[in-house]
Formats: sequence, C-alpha cells, structure tokens
Amino acid sequence: MTSILGISAFYHDSAAALIIDGEIIAAAQEERFSRKKHDPRYPFNSINYVLSEGKIKLSDIDHIVFFEKPFLKFERLLETYMAFAPKGFKSFSLSMPIWLREKLFQKKFLFEKLKQHDEKFKDIKKIKFSEHHFSHAASAFFPSPFEEAVILTLDGVGEWATTTVAIGKKNNLKMLKEIHFPHSLGLLYSAFTYYTGFKVNSGEYKVMGLAPYGQPKYKDLIINELMDLKEDGSFKLNMKFFDYATGLTMTNKKFSKLFGNPVRNPKKDLLKDFHMDIAASIQAVTEEVVIRLTRNIASEYKIKNLCLAGGVALNCVANGKILKEKIFEDIWIQPAAGDAGGSLGAALAYWHQELNKPRKNFKDQMKGAYLGPKFSENFIESQLNSLKAVYSKKSSDETASFVAKELANSKTVGWFQGRMEFGPRALGGRSILADPRSEKMQKELNLKIKFRESFRPFAPSVLREEVNNWFELNYDSPYMLLVSDIKKDLQIPMSKNDNELFGIDKLNIKRSSIPAVTHVDYSARIQTVHKETNSKYYNLLKEFYKITGCPVLVNTSFNVRGEPIVCSIQDAFNCFMGTNLDILIIENFVLIKDEQDQSLIKNYKNKFELD
Repeated sequence: MTSILGISAFYHDSAAALIIDGEIIAAAQEERFSRKKHDPRYPFNSINYVLSEGKIKLSDIDHIVFFEKPFLKFERLLETYMAFAPKGFKSFSLSMPIWLREKLFQKKFLFEKLKQHDEKFKDIKKIKFSEHHFSHAASAFFPSPFEEAVILTLDGVGEWATTTVAIGKKNNLKMLKEIHFPHSLGLLYSAFTYYTGFKVNSGEYKVMGLAPYGQPKYKDLIINELMDLKEDGSFKLNMKFFDYATGLTMTNKKFSKLFGNPVRNPKKDLLKDFHMDIAASIQAVTEEVVIRLTRNIASEYKIKNLCLAGGVALNCVANGKILKEKIFEDIWIQPAAGDAGGSLGAALAYWHQELNKPRKNFKDQMKGAYLGPKFSENFIESQLNSLKAVYSKKSSDETASFVAKELANSKTVGWFQGRMEFGPRALGGRSILADPRSEKMQKELNLKIKFRESFRPFAPSVLREEVNNWFELNYDSPYMLLVSDIKKDLQIPMSKNDNELFGIDKLNIKRSSIPAVTHVDYSARIQTVHKETNSKYYNLLKEFYKITGCPVLVNTSFNVRGEPIVCSIQDAFNCFMGTNLDILIIENFVLIKDEQDQSLIKNYKNKFELD
C-alpha cells in the first residue's frame, strides 16, 4: 500500500488531499474547518481530517508533496522587482521578511508543522515539491475519464507560468507551452474585479454574475489598449496600466483614466450601469481569449478531449461556450480548479508520473467531489442535543417526501447530507435548496438568507436524464461548471418595455417557467444530478418532480456571504438559526425553525466579513 499526502498552502485556499494506491480517499479546504474564507495558512485541520478519513498516521504516509516550488517563485519575485526597480520597493520590503522567515525554506517550515500531527514523523526526505501548473494539470487530467487529452490551465500565477498547455496520455503528462508572468488572464480578470470594487481572489465570480446585466462596450478597448492578443489566443498585457507586479494594488491611475472612472469604493459607491458594462466587457474578453486558445490547441494537436484547471476554469460561462462551439468533443473540468485542487494534483502527479503507476479506470475518479467529512447518526444526535436543537427523525423515504412537499410550498431548506464537497461549489452535500418556479425566490434567497447582492444568480440542480428537456444542454455537468441557456419553449420573451430597462432593473422580470434559476440573459449554471454519486439528492429531485412536474431545484451553497460553506453540525445549526431558512435537514434529522428555542436565534448578518 502506497499513501501520498498532497498539500497546497500559503497563497489562498489551503487544502490537503490523500490518495492511497492511486485512489482518491479524501480532500478538503482549510477554510471549512477554520471558518476563515480562502484561508491561506498551513492546512492543519485539513491534514488531520484526511489522515483520519484514511485511518492512517502521518508517520506511516509514504510521500508528502507540496503543490509548488518555493525557490522558483522566489526567483520570479526577485527578477520582477529587479526589472521594475526602483518602483515597487514598498511591496518588496513588505514581502521579503515573510519569504525569508517562512516561505523560502519551506521544506524545514513544513517539516516543523507536520511534526505537530505525529511526534513519530521524523523523515524530512518524505517531503517533495511539484510545480504549481503541473499540479493543476495533473488535477485536471489524472481523475478525468480520458485516456488522452489536451490540458489547458489558466490562473493568476504559479511560479512563473500563468497559462499552460499539456498533453496527457494514460499515466503520462507533458507540459508543452507556457505564458509567463506578468502576462496573465487570471490577473487581468482580478484587476477588473478590483476595479469594480470586489475582493481579489474572492469576488471574481461576482463580476461573472454581474456581466449579463451590462453591454460589452469596452471589449475592443481592453483588447487594443490593455493587451496584445494574437489569433492563437496567446497574449501579452500592457503593464503600464497595472500595478500588481510591484505595487500594492491591481491597477493604477492610467487604468482609471482609460475607462474614465476611479476604482469603485464598495463602502460608498453603488454599482452603476458603467460597472455592469465593465463586467460584461472583461467577461467577453475572457471568453474571446479562451475560445481562441482552445480552437488553436484543438487544431494543432488533433485530440478530441479537453481538460481544464486553474482558477479561470471556474469561469463556467467561458466553459459553456467551449462546449457550445463544439471545439472539442468532450470536456472535463476539475471541480476544485483553483489552488485547493493543487493539493490533489500534486499527490496524483507523484503517483502516476514519479512512481510511474498506471491509470486503471478511465472514468471520472472524483466521486462526485464528495471527498470531505460526513457524520454518523449517533454523533449528529449528540451534537443536536448539546446545541439544544428541537428535532425529529424520519426514514430516508419520509425525509425526501417531506422535503419535496415543503419545497413545493415555497419553503427554504438547509440540506446537509453525506460527505462535504471539495471545491467552491455546493453540489447537494452542503446546500440550501428552494423552488425554482418561484418569482420571488432569487431576491429572497439573496437578501434574507445569503445577505448578499440581489443581482447574484442561483444555479439549478436537475436530474441528468431531464437536463435536455429544460436546458440547451445534453451533457454531464456534475460539478456546476457549465453554463447553458434555458430551453426556448420555457423562456418568456421580453416585452418592448422590458427591453428598455437597464442593469439591475432587469432583475424582477419573470424570464421563464423556472425564474429563480434563470439569469437575465436566459442562462443558467447547471448541475446535473446522478444517482451513482448522490442517491439521496437524486431521490429528492425525483420526489419534487413527481409532485410538481419540475425536475429542477435551486441549489446554492449552505452559508451566508463571506462565510465558508458549512462543515460541521454546529456550523449548519448556527447558519440555520442566523438566517431566514425555514427547515434544516441533517441526514434524516428534521429541524423546523418555528419549533426551535427562539432565544437561540442569532444575528448572523455581520458575523462574517464581506467577500
């Protein structure tokens, strides 16, 4: 038996993953345990969790692989500061002490941290280092169902690379092309995230959600002024508009002058039509780059399968366009596409590439991304008792039937089942569920339960066999990483008056027979639900379909804005009591809000920092 622990840490979204004899046993992000969103610290709790799930002590682990190479990253920092000197000295002087104290000598630093898990762990030679983009590419290819594929990774930056192309064949992965820092599609998107007043490395999906409210008026300006974009999708950025290479901000005054407005201050400035147009423009540019890149690599390598990873692979709108344009026959996207997934990629890369172990099954190896903790009924009951919760217990069939009826009556449900998801999406393990047929549901969920901006869209979960009856998609999308349009016959056309509305005013118009999951451009970020990976959630959808004739549910992550997705029973109960959720289901335990001790109701709205 060969066990490998993968670790990603110290930038954002720290995580740990465990594989044993090539099988993915467990993986989780540190934020879920620490309750600090995008927690970048050493993933102490995640490592403890994956070891306990694998029933293995750290001293018995054969190999420990960190997801990137600190010396290469340090070289990039030094060379960048030298290239831009004396500009950026402040940023340089702030980052160097941390590098010299912790990051540069990471092997020793990791060794000291790892010893805290197990005093018998004494072999520093077990610690190995992968490369950042190699870890991403490995996380996308090795768990995929493909024997052969082209792998495209796009993110902010690893050591030097920001975009890479690799070819995977069986158990071998070969990097072929790279675009290097500071030229980065991820950092370009983050610059616009910063400019529109959202948090970098956290608010990018808000920009994507805001984009359909605007017009891509600035697309040509971005392509002509901010970048040199080639036909094949390769690009360079015009660094005179950006400060991220050396400064403490993403953009500079020249950037603001180019677009005619200062950086939005989220505390003071409301979102205007201008910001929606900016969001639409950077989204359109991202799609243009991704389409050009994928077209080029499809024609160059003549391989029919594409794998995607890196933070930009979470841009499900761009992913949907690749599929719609039929550039590749098949696509597979790593559900933990960001840095968290690097922990898994590092472990898999070591197993297949370094140890030269074959891949046995060419089918999706991610187990539906349900790789986190789950709890026994006895444990749940003792937790609920200690929390002074009022609950009843039902059978699985009774639970599905009860929840389906309550959802059909416009109730909102916290759904806590099985193993927690790995990656940023809730997929029916730690979800908030609602009826997609309700016109008020999107606004209500955003403002009363999630405490977040009203424009944010919600995703539909749909039975896999029904997806093509409701959406312009007939393809597996188990990880909610593909966007497609609502079927034409379910759409409600916009009236002349509706079409004249702009921006957020479009929000309240009913667009389809499932308005709660229909975005303003008639699109939806789809999760197909499969009996093999989540039978309980599948059965609930079946039951809801039986009652309502609709095989779709609203599925959003079980948390409020700024909070990581719930992980423990206590997290779930706190979120339930701190929001306007009506019902909480934990396995087969049923909690109804009106029956709870009202003194336990929490003011949850300001508990977490705005994300």
